[in-house]
Amino acid sequence: MPVPTAAHAETSSTPEAVLKTELRDGVATLTLARPQARNSLSEAMMAALTGALAEIARDDAVRAVVLTAEGPVFSAGHDLKEIQGHRGDADRGRAYFEDVLKRCSTLMTAIVRLPQPVIAAVEGMATAAGCQLVASCDLAVAGADARFCTPGVNIGLFCHTPMVALTRNLAPKHALEMLLLGEWVLAEDAYRMGLVNRVVERGAAVTAATELAGRIAAKSQVPVKLGKAAFYAQAEMGLDDAYAYASRVMTENMLARDADEGISAVLAKRAPQWEDR
Repeated sequence: MPVPTAAHAETSSTPEAVLKTELRDGVATLTLARPQARNSLSEAMMAALTGALAEIARDDAVRAVVLTAEGPVFSAGHDLKEIQGHRGDADRGRAYFEDVLKRCSTLMTAIVRLPQPVIAAVEGMATAAGCQLVASCDLAVAGADARFCTPGVNIGLFCHTPMVALTRNLAPKHALEMLLLGEWVLAEDAYRMGLVNRVVERGAAVTAATELAGRIAAKSQVPVKLGKAAFYAQAEMGLDDAYAYASRVMTENMLARDADEGISAVLAKRAPQWEDR
């Protein structure tokens, strides 16, 4: 379908009032709105994000997503008060810990498996599962003052689940450095390590991420959605299987109407007219 115009804009908040959503020009912006709690990934926040992503996955009007946050902290990770509140359970919190980590893993995989690309726009601090959230996004833009950390090791709790996302973004030694030291990584170093794609002026991350999202939104959604899914699928395969799989997907892409239109437009030296099919 055509990219929605600027007049097509919707803004809403979840019932929990922890997440704000906006749709403009085909770009959905999800804003963590719990700054008083450092945008921690509470049960309510994870449920709101997971629910919003499920809706976006079914919405052809959404062509790209920007994930950002209110306040000076992007996200401080899990809500430690919620976690500590279950230490007194009969099982010392085991069932709750297993459940909350499952919820978190479901959220992170929902981002990876979302058909539309997701771009994190990070200002301030992203720590522990908040850093995991950034690493789970397809792309990331950081303001110059952004900082990243997986500090679990400093409080006796290795960041095992953030490790999954980090090892799929960084070189092994960079990932282990973050995980073993639990020290702050500045925006420029996060760029060097591959955690973020771009570093922009302080306060400009949302603008830069939205501009990137708009450029993606202007493309045919056939190759974008096929390409994102194939990228993550082939990364888990051996070389021969990856090429065989990618060849099958590319063949299907070649048979799409928009591939025919795109190639024809190149040969005719004109702009393509996408129909997303």
